Amino acid sequence: MAGSRYRDVVAGDELQFIVFRLASAQLAINIFQVARILRYTVPEALPDGPAGTLGGIAFGGTLVPVVDLRARLGLPAELREETRIMVLEFEAGRLAVVVDQVHEAMRVDTRTIGRVEGADPVIPADWIAGAIARPGRQVLVLHAARLPGATGGTARKE
Repeated sequence: MAGSRYRDVVAGDELQFIVFRLASAQLAINIFQVARILRYTVPEALPDGPAGTLGGIAFGGTLVPVVDLRARLGLPAELREETRIMVLEFEAGRLAVVVDQVHEAMRVDTRTIGRVEGADPVIPADWIAGAIARPGRQVLVLHAARLPGATGGTARKE
């Protein structure tokens, strides 16, 4: 796997991430791309919605397409009390993703974001921007724009 895409950030800069779990992987996404974290609710049907979406949720006056990342990875559905929907913002619009559990907001010195040591077999390599090493764990930093649906279906007015 190539090195971290955060290598060009000035050493010593601090970034913030939302850390969440998907299957056995601990993942992180830049906090500035997370518009909201919501308890899981069944998405509304979107008859003309983008392919591969569960439906949509009302957020900010629009219906935002919802993608189940577990399903995209071929994992069985697993809805629990901790299941959340994260509404993400991109230049092209918004996308909501279903994740197993949101753990924390984490501040990270860019010098600690490095190469992935032993790729997670569940997470596609092209989704991964780098890794944050913590005692006893590795948190994979995601390229949010590479998540399924991030550049395709965007929110639409209700």
